[in-house]
Amino acid sequence: MIRHIGIILNGVTGRMGTNQHLFRSIKAIMDQGGIKVNDDLTIMPKPILTGRNANKLAALAARAGGLPYTTDLDAALADDSNEIFFDASGTLQRAGFIEKAVKAKKAIYCEKPTAVETAEAVRLAKLCEDAGLKNGVVQDKLWLTGIRKFKLLRDQGFFGRILSVRGEFGYWVFTGEHEGQPAQRPSWNYRKEDGGGIIIDMLCHWRYVIDNLFGPVKSISCLGATHVPKRLDERGQVYDCTSDDACYATMETANGIVCQFNSSWTVRVRRDDLFTMQVDGTLGSATVTLRKCFAQAAGVTPRPIWNPDIEQPINFFQGWQEVPDATTYDNAFKIQWEEFIRHVVLDEPFRYSLREGAKGVQLAELGLKSWAERKWLDVPDVLG
Repeated sequence: MIRHIGIILNGVTGRMGTNQHLFRSIKAIMDQGGIKVNDDLTIMPKPILTGRNANKLAALAARAGGLPYTTDLDAALADDSNEIFFDASGTLQRAGFIEKAVKAKKAIYCEKPTAVETAEAVRLAKLCEDAGLKNGVVQDKLWLTGIRKFKLLRDQGFFGRILSVRGEFGYWVFTGEHEGQPAQRPSWNYRKEDGGGIIIDMLCHWRYVIDNLFGPVKSISCLGATHVPKRLDERGQVYDCTSDDACYATMETANGIVCQFNSSWTVRVRRDDLFTMQVDGTLGSATVTLRKCFAQAAGVTPRPIWNPDIEQPINFFQGWQEVPDATTYDNAFKIQWEEFIRHVVLDEPFRYSLREGAKGVQLAELGLKSWAERKWLDVPDVLG
């Protein structure tokens, strides 16, 4: 038996929505023959694309094999066969779309951040909860191949007691002023009034990464910066950057692990990947990238001696063992999509709710406040 489930994909004409959510998740699930639950049941998504620009929707729908699309979101919401509403529009527009979907009694799944203020993120979560609607927020990094390999080591006790975590994320985003180097990110990312800023973007990620991998975040000290004050927008016009483009954050977990995460759109990469994370423990360490994980146990840790007058005799990149592929690693967004669809259809557990997403907004808001006040701030457990 094939159980079809209608899914409204709203605002997926942007880069992330198109690539990760439409083609590498929903379309990939359809191409694999749906989600096979057992020999008697397969769940098959039936997506419809919604948005404001009919031309963009038509082109995207054609690329995806002739999917249905409409600029009439109200009509899509009124269709009872559409059971899930997904939103990947701009952060400041998200609340209005979620409110409409709640009134239509749809299960709600959306990109992060769910809002730019904690109170609003909590309000949206409570709106879904009070209506008795299943809801979720994208927390994709938990399913990255490198993170999954790290979790295997952690769960096997490789690290002993984990002491600290160091994360480096980012790359150089071109300003758009040179013809051969177009900007890789939309201009709204650099305007606070449009919901932009790397703190609100990335601290939402680091909150669920730290909470789920290392322990609940207890406190934060954050410094932001707007290193590049002017950029060119999509029309080639110079505009003032009013939001932060770099974030230097230190967080402590309830169990005493110190986590430092640097996030920047103004850094040139000389490391293994766009995202790297080093985890140090009493019995071993690991460095994690998007797809790989390298480990060094206590017994094979070299003994460096400080001597700046000679060439370093130790090659520090040797002595690390790559964690092998032990299984097939699917796309991180697709894995979470499959879990959410099963949650809606089969009532299986799904803990990555809008309330969990509100915790990310809370950390980002506290990060901005820490920067403004130049001090450590506690992270109160007020969200449940």
